[in-house]
Amino acid sequence: MAAGKKTVVAVASGVFALAAGIGVAGLASADPTTTPTTSPSGAPSAGLDRPGPGHGGPGRGAHDRLDGDLAAKLAEKLGVTEDKVTTALKEIRDANKPDPTAKPDPSASPDPGSKPDDTARDAELAKALAGKLGIDEAKVKTALDEIRAERTAQRATALKDRLAAAVKAGTLTQAEADAVQKAFDKGVISWR
Repeated sequence: MAAGKKTVVAVASGVFALAAGIGVAGLASADPTTTPTTSPSGAPSAGLDRPGPGHGGPGRGAHDRLDGDLAAKLAEKLGVTEDKVTTALKEIRDANKPDPTAKPDPSASPDPGSKPDDTARDAELAKALAGKLGIDEAKVKTALDEIRAERTAQRATALKDRLAAAVKAGTLTQAEADAVQKAFDKGVISWR
């Protein structure tokens, strides 16, 4: 193998190992417990104002906290109560649960390396929520798009902050941090 190819393979391997290490470190340092706070609706929230991954425990608890966060933000943007949005989200999720007794159809499985279609998923959610809440579908879709954009910006900021801290601590060189940032920007690695 030519020296240039060896260098490219070594750098690519290093970037992937670094990305995996950051992901594992994020999970390892996650705080599985949350301190309840009071949301604008007066209902306790489970400390959902923290951006980025790893802020929840295993199983349904983490999903419930994400639903609560989404419900609070949607309620604010749509001008309805958080309880109404929470109930609608739960009903939609329950209606779309897969049948645990059904055998999976291998031909219907997505490619292992493929990403979910966020646009189609959001459109389906907007339609279902609009029906449950009695609100215009376009208004719900706009609210979902705004929330997704906010979360994307929070994740990008959190990554930049973590990379800067790693460079400052000497854990990464600036070139390594730049490589991870580029991989994130190009979709090679993500928070999923």
